[in-house]
Amino acid sequence: MRPDLASYDSIIVAVSGGKDGTACLLALLEAGAPAERIEIWHHEVDGAGRSFMDWPSTGPYVAALARDFSLPLFRSWREGGFEREMLRDNAPTAPVVFETPDGVIRAGGQGPEGTCLRFPQVSASLSVRWCSASLKVDVADRALRGQDRFLNRRTLVLTGERAEESPARAGYAAFEPHRTDTRNGMRRRRHVDHWRPVHAWSEAKIWTILKRWRVMPAFPYQAGFSRLSCAFCIFGNADQFATLKWMDANRFARLVKYEKDFGCTIKRDRGLEQLASKGMIYQAARSRPVLVAACLSAQSIPSVLIEDWTLPAGAYGTGEGPL
Repeated sequence: MRPDLASYDSIIVAVSGGKDGTACLLALLEAGAPAERIEIWHHEVDGAGRSFMDWPSTGPYVAALARDFSLPLFRSWREGGFEREMLRDNAPTAPVVFETPDGVIRAGGQGPEGTCLRFPQVSASLSVRWCSASLKVDVADRALRGQDRFLNRRTLVLTGERAEESPARAGYAAFEPHRTDTRNGMRRRRHVDHWRPVHAWSEAKIWTILKRWRVMPAFPYQAGFSRLSCAFCIFGNADQFATLKWMDANRFARLVKYEKDFGCTIKRDRGLEQLASKGMIYQAARSRPVLVAACLSAQSIPSVLIEDWTLPAGAYGTGEGPL
């Protein structure tokens, strides 16, 4: 179903730089949504600090996308990002920081003390796969609840989960009240709906809309990666980690050291060194050193709109994804 887009005061599109979130934005524009009500939200997984798990080029890509379509971009993050949360030892989860039209707000950080000291694990449970919950889901929720501009108004949130990705995601509703919705509350009423416009789409349809709008796929797709989540995503397969070890040896070594320090590997059955040893480096990355440098660069990207659009090497790949 398609909600009545004109009925919303604000339309928030969650964009990670990946193809599905970008397709959500493009589908929204094709549906005729009022452009002046649209805003892009992006979660900085590494806490707006140095790259630890994410691609350095992701933030600049999303910023260029927002500029190209003349849309406001609001970033959010948990202080210290992935690494700080992973190293939490008898300490509360760090505060969340989010940008707003009126400035930056800092919220939370006063919760119960706890200890992590391990990587998130591949699991459908967000308490085990804590990266998604702590660095994305909770960050977005706090940003919505923490802004009075959403009170007594109608807000629509778009995210890019697709049924084709996994059996669990196939069970998601395409349209439902958002977690932060309080439309029936007695105080601080907030009408927030959650729409997954590409939920039923195939990967082919995703690439088709990017091509139609001539939006350049993010650099990692061009280098052979089939998904754009964190660079060192816990779902990564042997080929992905073999390529990452070749592309970014120092960061790979840091993660291996943490595995040894924790006595707990990212994958339950083997460490990253063993996993990478079984993989093959993507030819698209090996043959294009300039592209590899672009993946690992945090420099500004002038535009993501291109004339000569080609399907990236990572399209229809075998990279593992969320459960």
